[in-house]
Amino acid sequence: MHTPRRTGRRALAALLPLALGLAACSSEPSTTGAGDDATDWDALGHDELVERAEAEGEVVVYAFTSRIASIEESFEAEYPGIDVVASDISSSELITRLAAEHAAVSATADVAYVSDAPVVVSELLADGVLLPYVPERVADALPEEHRTPLVANRLSTKVLMYNEEAHPDGPPVSNLWELTEPEWSGKVVLVDPNARGDYLDLATELSLRADEMSAAYEEHAGAPVVLDEGVADAGLQFLKDLYANDAVLVDDTDTVNAAVGATGQSDPPVGFSSSSDRRDNADEGWALQVASGVVPSPGIVFPALLGVTANAAHPAAARLLIDYMMGDETETGGIAYEPFYVAGDYPTRTDVVPPAGAIALDELGAWQIDVEATAERRDDVADFLLTIQ
Repeated sequence: MHTPRRTGRRALAALLPLALGLAACSSEPSTTGAGDDATDWDALGHDELVERAEAEGEVVVYAFTSRIASIEESFEAEYPGIDVVASDISSSELITRLAAEHAAVSATADVAYVSDAPVVVSELLADGVLLPYVPERVADALPEEHRTPLVANRLSTKVLMYNEEAHPDGPPVSNLWELTEPEWSGKVVLVDPNARGDYLDLATELSLRADEMSAAYEEHAGAPVVLDEGVADAGLQFLKDLYANDAVLVDDTDTVNAAVGATGQSDPPVGFSSSSDRRDNADEGWALQVASGVVPSPGIVFPALLGVTANAAHPAAARLLIDYMMGDETETGGIAYEPFYVAGDYPTRTDVVPPAGAIALDELGAWQIDVEATAERRDDVADFLLTIQ
């Protein structure tokens, strides 16, 4: 059992030599590639899938969350003959690495657990890097939007968070545009959207929801929003005003959470993070709370996707791991789903009940991203953000 951990973002060009070098010392890619495999995986019974996976003896997974360590431990306890080799890396690095290794036809992961759905769909799926696998066992409990183009095992968030110890009566703002006022100068924290895909998706959604951002501005200021020269819509104007108000851009969500959530602060900042990070409040000494009810929306909801790599060296173990990560037949998904069964994450299976203490998804008010629309707009938004930093 081992879980390499890597952080940071690397350019594709920088990764190609690394991928080529790793080919000599890591598991060899499948000689046929999972994409060329004629096996009818949907027709295999569970016992036969386990038998094949145990014969492979190993499964390599790249995951965008540290929670993969818990999966590694419980999966190996359930299937002691299969070693899980897990890497916890950001979705941006994960996508770059998978693309580089696929292009180099070198050793790669068997399973990708990844957010940043717009890039996954427009690049990894379109280029044949990832293949879908929906376990037959749970297919009927998954709405169509969570079965395709890749199976989603949960919905995650990037939403406005505040310190509930300092603000026991609720969020300190009721409208996103308040964050552009002098009172919040230097007191809004987020990960740089040009460094993290899910934050770029959040920025893109603000642009796609320009009409709602415009209406929210008028509600806040009492007059229509006036766009600066070169600014295409109200969502981008909000971002420009937010950056001009000394928004604090950091490298990771732990920094956001510590800045916003640390207890003992009299005047803490607010920030955009994952609402499920509230699960760490007790351990980390945080008082994070999600700013539900903020107009026009506190942020976004997006899927966490599972896919098999086209060159998987362990195609049966890859599918067994995906099956496992979708949870068992109990109403909570059991030990396999336990790392994801926390308030602030939302199960995609209709037969799994929401975790206790969670704000209902329809009450949260977060925008569900449109993957295709986001994929079309996000590069323009990224370019715009570079002009205002």
